[in-house]
Amino acid sequence: MSMTDPIADMLARLRNAYMVKKSEVVIPHSKIKEAIVENFRGEGYVKSYRVVSEENLKKIVVYLKYTDGGESVIRGLKRVSKPGRRVYVNNKNLKPVLGGLGNGIISTSEGVKTVKQCILDKVGGEYICQIW
Repeated sequence: MSMTDPIADMLARLRNAYMVKKSEVVIPHSKIKEAIVENFRGEGYVKSYRVVSEENLKKIVVYLKYTDGGESVIRGLKRVSKPGRRVYVNNKNLKPVLGGLGNGIISTSEGVKTVKQCILDKVGGEYICQIW
């Protein structure tokens, strides 16, 4: 099974998991996906995650976070830069996602960062996805 867009697959898995209120979701591992999940954790969208290896395959187990009322902390996920149409931004045209209610993930020359970090650090890069 070949996958054309592994990051879109990861976002779909997260979306599907929180729609049916799962406590965790398993995603095939890659360094960029791990960096994205680390940013989600840092911003409080997921509880935690861990990388597990089984049969020479690494996977990321993401533990989803819900409010006391059972609502998912993640309201939505959107892929911005796609394999067919890459989206690059410089720090001058970066704006907070949903007026600061959400966040974006950008792959910069200094690693994977949130939009908020990119605005502070004055760096741009490939706009990977948005979360709110």
